[in-house]
Amino acid sequence: MGASTLTRTTRTFADRGEALAHFFARAGEAPRLVAYDDELGCPMDTALAALEWTNAVGILADNDLIHAARLGGETAAAMVERRRDGRRIFVYLGPRIDTPPGDPYEGSLLFDEPGVRAYEFVQRAHALAHFLRVTQGVGAMLSVLSRRAPELRHARRWLRALFEEASGERPTQLLAGWFATTGAGFVFLPRAADAPYFYEEVGS
Repeated sequence: MGASTLTRTTRTFADRGEALAHFFARAGEAPRLVAYDDELGCPMDTALAALEWTNAVGILADNDLIHAARLGGETAAAMVERRRDGRRIFVYLGPRIDTPPGDPYEGSLLFDEPGVRAYEFVQRAHALAHFLRVTQGVGAMLSVLSRRAPELRHARRWLRALFEEASGERPTQLLAGWFATTGAGFVFLPRAADAPYFYEEVGS
């Protein structure tokens, strides 16, 4: 997508409630991700690189629905929804070093490679519980308050568009993001106690 076809709007809010109210009004029914810890947020400096890498090596697929993700500088973990034989399955993928002793009794081992271990679950709740058990929710985003989880293809597309233009104003800790076919919106936590919440929207 060229820069000439991309629209970009930014707003700042002194109040957290006003920032989130604007976010939800703009999101409408679009799938969204919200930070598990709304004081810490999700660090975005390496998020796009982690998404691109996992997609390039085949760990995540474009049509995966992202129910939970932690995209850190050293490790990344995700819980995604996939379709197999007409039914939904939920897959946890994460680094082996993060996996606690013992396999989750609710899931079955999908693959175990030197860099990543994956489990398959029938129920979303069991997959999400395992994700939170492993990551402790630190720096994680969860798909909540929407009828459908975001597709990986839309998250990659709009995160790439977001970071195509450098911004000295934009903070790095994401509080919430919505992702649709035609655009996406992001709320970032303030850089400091007296700084504003930052909302940025990109679209075609």
